[in-house]
Amino acid sequence: MLSVALGPFALAIDHLLLLGALALATLVGWLVGRRRKVNPERAIFGLFVVGVLVARLGFVIAYWSQYRRHPFNIIDIRDGGFLVWPGLVTVLIGSVIWGWNRPAVRKPLGAGVASGLLFWWLAGWGMSVWHADARLPDMTVLNAAGQPVHVRDFQGKPLVVNLWATWCPPCRREMPVLQAAQQANADVTFLFINQGETPRDVATFFASQGLHLDNVLFDVNGQLAEHVGSAALPTTLFYGPDGRMSGTHMGELSSASLRHSLDVISEPTPSLSRSIQ
Repeated sequence: MLSVALGPFALAIDHLLLLGALALATLVGWLVGRRRKVNPERAIFGLFVVGVLVARLGFVIAYWSQYRRHPFNIIDIRDGGFLVWPGLVTVLIGSVIWGWNRPAVRKPLGAGVASGLLFWWLAGWGMSVWHADARLPDMTVLNAAGQPVHVRDFQGKPLVVNLWATWCPPCRREMPVLQAAQQANADVTFLFINQGETPRDVATFFASQGLHLDNVLFDVNGQLAEHVGSAALPTTLFYGPDGRMSGTHMGELSSASLRHSLDVISEPTPSLSRSIQ
């Protein structure tokens, strides 16, 4: 499962796990500190916010060449561009500084932060193991002529599978980014698998937007999205040459977040720690 639907909204599993880690840290900190009538909730939330900001800043610095042309994209965190380690180090250092001169809050704060980080690390490890075991689905979709195409026939090179629809605004906005990436990365195969629409609908959309994409396929019943556990569009799946999943992205891709994922699948042996954004 890659995402869950909460009424009209959808939330990526990795984001849900991060919020779960924050909730657990807050609960544990409150339980440990209640005997001393100390609640580190504000400190934990503050550290969380600062950690997220530093993780974002680290990502922007690492992919500054992508943001330089469109600096306003820096504040659009919907692209999921975060580097884990700068944020993690910031949270740990901030916890030490916060508790250094506050002996009463030191123990509950430490317990809360430790429990939250442990939960998040274990959850991330579990997701990495799942990604390592997940393979390119053995499914059949259709090309524009209505002929069956086996998805696994594209295995052998780094592979990007984009699940999308013309009625989806984020899908429409990210198409130029994906088109540019397809043209610039001949060593990577891009599949654009439309969900539930006809070739005529897609051709009309492409003509109106001036788009020219290769490997446009059609999943009439949305079976692929259901198979991988995607509850929302767009969803982009990244596979290594061996057909193993190396990462996923729910929501609109920016050129920077796409570049990050392409860097991962282009590695000879993608590391587990980098497979989750």
